Amino acid sequence: MLVERIWAANGPRNFHYLIACPESGEALAVDPLKWELCNDLARERGWQITQILNTHEHGDHTGGNAGLVSATHAKVLAHAGAASRIGGVDRGLKKGDVIRVGRTVELECLDTPGHTMAHICVLGHADQPALFCGDTLFNAGAGNCHNGGHPEALYETFATQLARLPDDTRVYPGHEYVARNLEFTLDREPANADAQALLARARNDRPEDAVVTTLADEKRVNTFFRLQNPSVIGRLREAFPDIGAQPDARTVFLKLRELRNRW
Repeated sequence: MLVERIWAANGPRNFHYLIACPESGEALAVDPLKWELCNDLARERGWQITQILNTHEHGDHTGGNAGLVSATHAKVLAHAGAASRIGGVDRGLKKGDVIRVGRTVELECLDTPGHTMAHICVLGHADQPALFCGDTLFNAGAGNCHNGGHPEALYETFATQLARLPDDTRVYPGHEYVARNLEFTLDREPANADAQALLARARNDRPEDAVVTTLADEKRVNTFFRLQNPSVIGRLREAFPDIGAQPDARTVFLKLRELRNRW
């Protein structure tokens, strides 16, 4: 499985992805808002984009569909529950479905509600797994739930799906927010040395060179995975005294998401 991450250089700080089969040269484009960038890079690599995946229905992830379909005649794939809102979807996806790209690439569909209630993440099964996670999981952060989502569902997605994936899984989100997310982690957990080191690097990196984390990294630096950390809980109690001395993980997650909304 070949992966190319494409920096959109736009206000929302989008990442797009090409996932290609090394044998056939067939490729899938993930959330190709700036579709020309995806098409140009595919041509440069000698690949043919045959499929487009929208992780969810928001326009900053679907806005390039028409242009890329016109240029390549690719088929559009998306969560079955979002298909009517996106329009032009050729294949509606559900949990457990497999997307095949060329002869060698298989991507497993995960039904991951939270940011929206019809959100797909896909897991690439390779020597090192890769998670293309849209706006569900960010490097060092979690998606918001402002536009059609629900924080309770996002917690369930983190706790019952993402946290159980292999630790060496690479994390490929839909946007580049890593420095700001790490600043939030350190506001919650000032002594987190891993987050301090990664933030120092992130502040020096160009967005197109932003770090690709693994789930093991996320469990060290992403406060939304560190729900039983005493510092996280203690700092959270300052903002929400009613959570008590030993809040459960769900409560901590929901209060962190609430705090991050206005932070």
